[in-house]
Amino acid sequence: MHLHRRIFLNSAAGLLVLLAIQIQYGCAARAQGAVPVFSNTGHAAEAYGASNGYPVPPAIIPLDKLTLDLMVGYYSHYDLLRPLRAVPTSPGPIALKRAAAEIAPVYGYDGRIKTLADYLDAHPVTGLLIARDDTILYEHYRYGRTDRDRFMSQSMAKTVVAMLIGIAIEEKAIKSIDDPASVYAADLAGTEFGATPIKALLQMSSGIDYRETYLPDDDVYKLGYALFAPDSKGPIAAVAQFNTRAAPPGIRFNYSSADTEVLGLVLSRAVKMPIAEYLSVKIWSRLGAEADAAWDIDPSGQEVAYCCMVATLRDWARFALMLANDGAWNGQQLVPRQWVIDATSAATDSRLAPGRLSPILGYGYQTWISAGERRRFSMIGIHGQNILVDPVTKIVLVHTAVRPNAAPSSSGVELSALWYAVLAQYGQR
Repeated sequence: MHLHRRIFLNSAAGLLVLLAIQIQYGCAARAQGAVPVFSNTGHAAEAYGASNGYPVPPAIIPLDKLTLDLMVGYYSHYDLLRPLRAVPTSPGPIALKRAAAEIAPVYGYDGRIKTLADYLDAHPVTGLLIARDDTILYEHYRYGRTDRDRFMSQSMAKTVVAMLIGIAIEEKAIKSIDDPASVYAADLAGTEFGATPIKALLQMSSGIDYRETYLPDDDVYKLGYALFAPDSKGPIAAVAQFNTRAAPPGIRFNYSSADTEVLGLVLSRAVKMPIAEYLSVKIWSRLGAEADAAWDIDPSGQEVAYCCMVATLRDWARFALMLANDGAWNGQQLVPRQWVIDATSAATDSRLAPGRLSPILGYGYQTWISAGERRRFSMIGIHGQNILVDPVTKIVLVHTAVRPNAAPSSSGVELSALWYAVLAQYGQR
């Protein structure tokens, strides 16, 4: 059975049964409202360092060397480990509303009817927030994490870069996504990445020979070492080490953090300011974000574009809600509407469409697209960082985690089952 069909059956299984048991579990169970809920435990808490207070590593650790007991501290206090550049918010944050009662969806998975509590007990989730429009429906933290912690994005940051590229195009700092990268990042002239059009980079279709599987001797580790090592020669040298063309640009999808790193170089050179500053001015301060975000920088001072932005769970939710509204928030169009639609869509006959790229996922501009008749999309980072967005219902789900395996696993399938149940049970108003 195809994976996308299995997800649908799991999420839709026993819908009549779900209706019958909603009285038992309660669709809106918490009379005190959808306030933040904090827990000092979580799935396999002892293995994740509970007895030691979920320690923060003493220094940055390569991901392939990161032990389970340090993962919670690493992912929620990354801002203590690296020289991050601040993404300031405005002096007047705008609070999100809260539902009068916390939602309590039920979903079918693995032959059982399960609740949100079941999901949290089965998976190493550090934070889970569900919102609709401008209203929080559910907000829980595990492993002693709080709503003040800034959670690290991993590759969710890639979508942020794509949205900033769209703003730069509207402002004509970037003239066309058909331009090669070297038009803006002149240091890349003479390299294969320099000759690659921006659109191909946005679609993870540079054609550059690069492997990202999180197996030993992976290219993503080579890229990371070249950027983070004390003797780093800078981002141009880091991406230029991948200089073999395996396919023409725009022909073959190949997920590559190096593609995003090149986009970051294009963006910062085109707008003539650091990416973190551009994000602050164009999006973060206008979102009404309640806390400063921050972005990791390499020794040269360039943001590591493919990963490593930190923000609170509610501020990640604000960004997601802005995307659910096609780039609009607080009465302002922060990201061009058509750009957001283009970035989060794929024509049915496109090589990047769900069903053609993979059974359940397609790809837009640095953003994953879900299968189905209507547009849904997601920001995905390794070890369980996920933001799921449904523009029709304006529901978003923000999920931070410390999954042991970097690559997607069956736990992602269960999250999809939960997500589709939330949409089915709370998408109608």
